[in-house]
Formats: sequence, C-alpha cells, structure tokens
Amino acid sequence: MTVFTHPAFEDYALLDSGRGEKLERMGKWVVRRPDPQALWEPRLPETNWLAADWSFARENDRGGRWESCGELRLKPEWEVGWQGARFKLKLTPFKHVGLFPEQASNWAWFQERGPAPGTHKTMLNLFGYTGAASILAAQSGWQVTHVDAAKPSLNWAAENAQLSQLPNRAIRWICDDASAFAAREVRRKRRYDAILLDPPHYGRGPKGEKWQFERDISGLLESCRQLLSPDPGSFLILSTYAIGYSPIAFENMLREFGNGTIESGELAIPEGDGSRLLPCGFCARFLCGPRAS
Repeated sequence: MTVFTHPAFEDYALLDSGRGEKLERMGKWVVRRPDPQALWEPRLPETNWLAADWSFARENDRGGRWESCGELRLKPEWEVGWQGARFKLKLTPFKHVGLFPEQASNWAWFQERGPAPGTHKTMLNLFGYTGAASILAAQSGWQVTHVDAAKPSLNWAAENAQLSQLPNRAIRWICDDASAFAAREVRRKRRYDAILLDPPHYGRGPKGEKWQFERDISGLLESCRQLLSPDPGSFLILSTYAIGYSPIAFENMLREFGNGTIESGELAIPEGDGSRLLPCGFCARFLCGPRAS
C-alpha cells in the first residue's frame, strides 16, 4: 500500500486527531471538525481542543453548525497560501472550509509534470470545487478547463483565481454535470493532456442530474479514456473520499486506459511530528507510456 507523500504546507497543520475528530490550524484560525477515520485517542490535552477558535457540531445528515470559542461572533472569511496561490476559506454548513490539504500531494505531482515552456498542454478538472488544483495547474502553464455542477463553488473558485492573480482567461469555467460534459466533449472529439477527477459519493448536477459513484464512475472513466491524449506523459488522477472501496479497485479501472504506468494508494496528512497519519481517501494515477507498436 502506497501512502502518497504530503509536501510541506506552511499555512496548514494537523495538530491532533482522535475520537472521530481532527484539530487543524488553517492560517490564523484553529478549527475542530468531525472525521470518521480518526478512531484512535487524541494526543493533546482536552484544553487544546476546547481552545479551538471554531468547532463544528453536526446536527443531522445534511450538516450542522459552527460554534465559536470565547466571544467570536461573525463567522470569518480568511486566506491561506500554497506555492504562490491564494485561497479564501470560510465555514460552510457541511464542515468544509473550501480547501482539502490532502490533495497537496497531487498538486505537487502534476506540477512536476507541467508543460515545457512554449508548449500548449490542456487539463480537464472535473468536480473542480473551489479551484485549488485548477489554479495551481494554470500557474504551472496548463490550459485548464474547470467543471463543477454548483454555481457557488464556481464563483468561489473564480475568486480564488483572482486572489492568486491569474489572468481572467487563464481558466475556462464550466457549470455543468461532469458526466454530461465529458460525454459531449467525446462527441466533439476533444482531447486533453491531463484529467483530474475527485468525485463525491453522491451529488447532483445543475439540472438535477444524479451522481452515484458506484453506478456512474465506469461510464465517466470510459469518456475520460476517450478524452485523454495517447501521447506519452499524458495522465489522469482519480481520487475520492469517504467511499468504501479499495485503491486496487481504482487501479483495475485505470488499467483499461491502455499502455502506461499506474500507482495507487492513500492520501494522508501527517499529524504533528509526522509519526501518525490521518487517512484522507484513495487515489490512483495513470501516466501514459509510449504507444504500443
């Protein structure tokens, strides 16, 4: 089992985890959130947890509320940075804050494979959410098409692009159902040199389209197989969170892409001194090899 290396992230730290929660520093705030993977005991005293600036209290399956420590009243919006990009964070009713630090290993991986100066390489980011991957890819020279079904997420991503000082046309923003968009791109005979996929377990498109991972992932990957350029060095990254499957299953699906190399494993965030890891989902990467003779 591979655990993908988590690069340095100055504005983020996992301070502690356990009893179904995690304690994180994100820029200037410390937040306490549920995490079902943290089945062990916390290491820090309870006073550290109680001192979190904001704590998330789940109310039902649809979400919950944020509670402040002390006299904080207004829910904050603040910024963090990574590798020259800037991201706005805010407290949502679904415990998320607009950034998934465990994806930093994938960000670093595709940055290492960025286009050579003077070349034109395209990337399709499906389920792009608030745009961290798209922004970092654009800064690395990729021509990015960013797709998300939620207009608020697209607006958030575009705001992050402005904070990161990207030109207005650096990223093509698309509000659409990921599967529907990919199928249309196949009919248009489009090709991409890189594809990023980070689908949820369940989701809805802008027209009420329903997404269910186990039912729909195979069809979407078939569209992506046709969209991915066969040139050596082209790649696809598939990652997921809170889905009860194995990285081996992901690897088997990506073998259908043909000649190339595949690595699969877990995304994880190191806690404190790094001696304990918090698992944050599965990931598989396909890197296209030389064309078969």
